[in-house]
Amino acid sequence: MSTSVLKTTMASALVVAATSFGTLVADTASNGAEAAQPGKGVTVRPMGVGRPDHQIIYEALFIGLEKLGYTVGEMQIGTYPTIHLSLGQGDADFTAVHWDGLHLAYYDKSGGDKTLQRLGPMYEKAGQGYYVDKKTADKLKVTNIKQMEDASVRKMFDADGDGKANLTGCNPGWGCEKVIEHHMDAYKMRDKVNHDKGQYFALMADTITRFKEGKPIFYYTWSPNWIGAVLRPGQDVVQLSVPFTALPGERKAKDTSLPDGSNPGFAANNNFVLANKEFAEKNPAAAKFFKMFRFPLGELSAAMLRMNEEGKEPAKLKQIAADWVKANQAKFDGWVAAAAK
Repeated sequence: MSTSVLKTTMASALVVAATSFGTLVADTASNGAEAAQPGKGVTVRPMGVGRPDHQIIYEALFIGLEKLGYTVGEMQIGTYPTIHLSLGQGDADFTAVHWDGLHLAYYDKSGGDKTLQRLGPMYEKAGQGYYVDKKTADKLKVTNIKQMEDASVRKMFDADGDGKANLTGCNPGWGCEKVIEHHMDAYKMRDKVNHDKGQYFALMADTITRFKEGKPIFYYTWSPNWIGAVLRPGQDVVQLSVPFTALPGERKAKDTSLPDGSNPGFAANNNFVLANKEFAEKNPAAAKFFKMFRFPLGELSAAMLRMNEEGKEPAKLKQIAADWVKANQAKFDGWVAAAAK
């Protein structure tokens, strides 16, 4: 073979090799990108109750889901019982706010472990309870809800003049509403206390106004929540005990008393992302991300307080969530990377 022919043959071989290598690199990069986005082509259907404080959690979850390649569908809205039923029936894929304990009856009635899967917990030991303003509590030495039997105590918290104390309570359909209603019977408070139900945060806005005017207040709240930063336990308000544990349904044997001898009347709850079981099994990346996702109580309460101070517009909620993700970027990216595998 002549030298010129040999050079031409070698040059052709090098071109073919380079082309093949380039194709291999491109294919590898493409496969790597697809591997990093296992949710590509899948639309996830979230469902919630429509509360802006909850939306902060959803927006943070959406960031992770989109990094995994998922398309996030339009948010469906319903009450807690409806959300659980919809997830159990496969009409929605996940909800970000499922309290294990408070929502147990809804979970069981929607198929339980057969149709649903708890992933997390996102945060743990969320507390609840009854509170009154500290000024009135100190003046009358009020420490227990049972003291509402005393007409002189009731009168202080009687906002509408009907002879009963007014308790700012929970929306109909919330798990806390069921517990409060159960308490009204268990502690024989029906003719002593009005459980004011409606839109909780609208009712609490009025309660906070009353407090700022120097009037007595009596209300229910929970954590995480911005309420605790406005009405500060131990400084502005004090938590009341109940005379004994009294929970409805499957949790009736649960003891709500605390080591210090107090009893808030509500069990501490862990909060999970709740998913339709079939969706979780078909989308292990999403399920893994939900399982690893953590939004600690203190950080979530701080985010909710910022929302209350700066605004509840969709763009603002997205920004608050994005800022939280940025503040926890390394940890958040670790969850996404682990889920992508």
